[in-house]
Amino acid sequence: MTSPTFTIRMITIDCLNPGALAEFWSAATDRPVLADHGDFVIVDSRPLLGFQRVDSPTPGKNRIHFDVGSSDREALVGRLRQLGAVEHETYTVPGLTWTVMRDLEGNVFCIGNSHND
Repeated sequence: MTSPTFTIRMITIDCLNPGALAEFWSAATDRPVLADHGDFVIVDSRPLLGFQRVDSPTPGKNRIHFDVGSSDREALVGRLRQLGAVEHETYTVPGLTWTVMRDLEGNVFCIGNSHND
């Protein structure tokens, strides 16, 4: 017997302001807002990104984060800073450089590029 198919269709992020966070990620991914239900907003990315209003998001560092690839990491980091993201540290290991950033509500994500890009 084969296992059922497993597909991630949406990643949902708990937040205080789903509209603002969805607008940030919509601009960051260059994908439109697909649905705005007030307390739940969806960005039309692959997988979909959902932003769900909660009274108190989990404090501290998020346990899951996005790793985004770019052939021009520096330019993308600059563009995301202009959208309101905060740049933290940049790291390099053999073959890879990445920059740790935070979105408008402090969610961590990384922008990386391999040295082969």
